[in-house]
Amino acid sequence: MWSGIDRRRGCVIAMKQVLQSLKTGVTELADVPCPAVARGRLLVRTRATLLSSGTERMLVDFGRAGWIEKARQQPDKVRQVLDKVSTDGLLATAEAVRRKLYQPVALGYCNAGVVVEVGAGVHGLAVGDRVVSNGNHAEMVSVPQNLCARIPDSVPDEQAAFAVLGAIALQGVRLVRPTLGETVVVTGLGLIGLLTVQLLRAHGCKVVGLDFDRTRLSLANGFGASTVDLTSDTDPVGAVTAMTGGRGADAVIITASTQSSEPVHQAAAMCRKRGRVVLVGVAGLELSRADFYEKELSFQVSCSYGPGRYDPEYEDKGHDYPIGFVRWTAQRNFEAVLDMLAEQRIDVAKLISHRFAVADAQQAYELVVGAVPSLGIVLGFADDDGAVVRSRTIKVNAPPTRTPLGSGTVPAIGLIGAGNYSGGVLIPALARTGARLKAVASAGGVSGVHAARQNGIELATTDLETILTDPEIDAVVIATRHDSHGSLTVRALDAGKHVFVEKPLALTRHELDEIAVAYDSARARGRPPILMVGFNRRFSPFTVEALRLRRAVSEPISVIATVNAGAIPLSHWTQDRAVGGGRLLGEACHFVDLARHLVGAPVAGVLSVALGCKSRGVLADDRATIVIKFDDGSVATVHYLANGHSSFPKERIEIFCAGRILQIDNFRRLRGWGWRGFRGLRRWRQDKGQDACVDAFVTAIRNGGPSPIGFEELMEVSRTTLEAAESVLGPLS
Repeated sequence: MWSGIDRRRGCVIAMKQVLQSLKTGVTELADVPCPAVARGRLLVRTRATLLSSGTERMLVDFGRAGWIEKARQQPDKVRQVLDKVSTDGLLATAEAVRRKLYQPVALGYCNAGVVVEVGAGVHGLAVGDRVVSNGNHAEMVSVPQNLCARIPDSVPDEQAAFAVLGAIALQGVRLVRPTLGETVVVTGLGLIGLLTVQLLRAHGCKVVGLDFDRTRLSLANGFGASTVDLTSDTDPVGAVTAMTGGRGADAVIITASTQSSEPVHQAAAMCRKRGRVVLVGVAGLELSRADFYEKELSFQVSCSYGPGRYDPEYEDKGHDYPIGFVRWTAQRNFEAVLDMLAEQRIDVAKLISHRFAVADAQQAYELVVGAVPSLGIVLGFADDDGAVVRSRTIKVNAPPTRTPLGSGTVPAIGLIGAGNYSGGVLIPALARTGARLKAVASAGGVSGVHAARQNGIELATTDLETILTDPEIDAVVIATRHDSHGSLTVRALDAGKHVFVEKPLALTRHELDEIAVAYDSARARGRPPILMVGFNRRFSPFTVEALRLRRAVSEPISVIATVNAGAIPLSHWTQDRAVGGGRLLGEACHFVDLARHLVGAPVAGVLSVALGCKSRGVLADDRATIVIKFDDGSVATVHYLANGHSSFPKERIEIFCAGRILQIDNFRRLRGWGWRGFRGLRRWRQDKGQDACVDAFVTAIRNGGPSPIGFEELMEVSRTTLEAAESVLGPLS
């Protein structure tokens, strides 16, 4: 069932997918496990994909650029890096940047194929339908139902693959609101520009195309546009003015890709009074007020395929916008372009300059960034009619021959989830323990393969059962989105596995009750399982030292945790109550646990209050204070605030007791006041205890326990945090 190139009927092979390194710009055709179909999604066997020469060339060029050029292209990211250096230190920041750049990017978003599996909740599409989608350059893609559209029978696959770019062009046209007889200028005659020309002509507009490439200018002429060659001495503004009888263009659509602001300035100059400018491509936005003010011009940036794009409710949850209120969504734009292809009102056959088999994808990308002229580059995929099955589990590395560290046996671990934190922090920490990393599961497969390559993991899979049912796997590490933590923990415990779950343990009281039942059941079957939550801050060397000092004091203490959490958009999944649980439950739980650990006494009560939580129109808990009372009289206050400044330290823990003070500053420094003989503790890099936390879990398995954090204490912290979150957001229904 492992990877290979055998194409015999009925064989099982790895799926091929085009990936690119952001660090080097190198493109590869990689073996990746076939994605699993999820609710609201479809699994599609690809027949043809289209390279978007503008977007994909920018990605490749960015990858091939040096560090200085990368920084120049993304000044906003540079500011974020500098803020992180000031708070987390140079070494931690450099490691975070390195991890980000080493992550592979799945290329492509113009896909035509055949539906082979339909997820729950999908309506209107069935197995066997030919569809277009924003799927990648891969033999199999999992795509949301609202970003798919059925292909008319008369439209060939390679032409249908243009529908996604066509939708981008169509959305720009819709924003311009053209009327019959208006003159519209199209700046940049790449694929989207030439599609825009045809769509405008279909609207009855006069079109003027601007470009430097004579072949593209000729194509635009063939589609009925007048053109201006930007390599000539002709003044484009003057030319457009002359073509419009001195009135100027009614609108300009910019489909070029450039860092220069000149296209926007030029567009304003050639527009008539109260004209419209729409940016579909990429251009600099150093706008001149005078350009727009004197003519009362309107300027708008178009968002990809249309309404619904980047909206989690539309894309991830499948909630369509009512047609009576939003006539044209992303999906309906796909359908409109496909209808025009079927009616031969737009011609994409003339836009295809090259064809490659997917096996030759690297040559296709060399063409994109090379000097040889190209336009539409189509990748073809073998049509095996389903005779070849793409495996959902592939072998990445041979089983290791590690020498056991310390006493006991080396545990085999299966990992579920390979996102940013898991792949960048958690999995490398597990690898350093010397444990056998048997398999990693991820939804799409790409992040799992990358994590396996980087950390010596044997298998990459998109099938959870591979991990849960493998008798060799002793422990399961769960690092998925929060709404799956509770159910996966129960399943892993029922399967007889030890469990390490990233915080939070669960999102509801019902889930916590189910975990308690599963834990008791597993304990009744034999040796108690080790269940641990990734509360790593209690394992930090700064916390360890603070606790050593605090234990010399017998009276109650006050713990104050100030968390400069930073703002996250309300649309982010962590802010979704049903998916992420909110930020108190998803992140502030770290500090509830830390306070419980430092106090060393059971929780007696909790109170939380949010700062203007309804002021933004929705419930939010990212500006809140939690007050916890403990049985011994101690009190902890957690200020979890997203309304601070990014240059201020992110986490500060202060302990007041018996006339003395301890302060942990962003887990880089511990200072003390009034502690005889203690001079402080400082590290060059931030240490939040991730490595020590993971090592404690693996060591407990190797040595037969006990769990580094007691089960009752885990449940107590989880229930306390849940109560704090519910007092702000209400219970999760």
